[in-house]
Amino acid sequence: MTKPQQLADDGEMELKRRKAQRARNVAIALALGAFVILLYVATWSKLGVNAVVRPTL
Repeated sequence: MTKPQQLADDGEMELKRRKAQRARNVAIALALGAFVILLYVATWSKLGVNAVVRPTL
C-alpha cells in the first residue's frame, strides 16, 4: 500500500470511528434524558396534590 493510500484509509477509519462515537453519545444522552424525565414524573406522582397544598399555621 502506498503512503497516500494509507493516509486516506486512516482518514476514513477516523471518520467512521468519530461517527460511531457520536452515535453512542447521542444514544447515552437520550437514555439519560428519558431516565431524568421518568424520575421527575415518578416524584410528582408520588407527591400528588400534597406538593402544591401547604399546611396553614
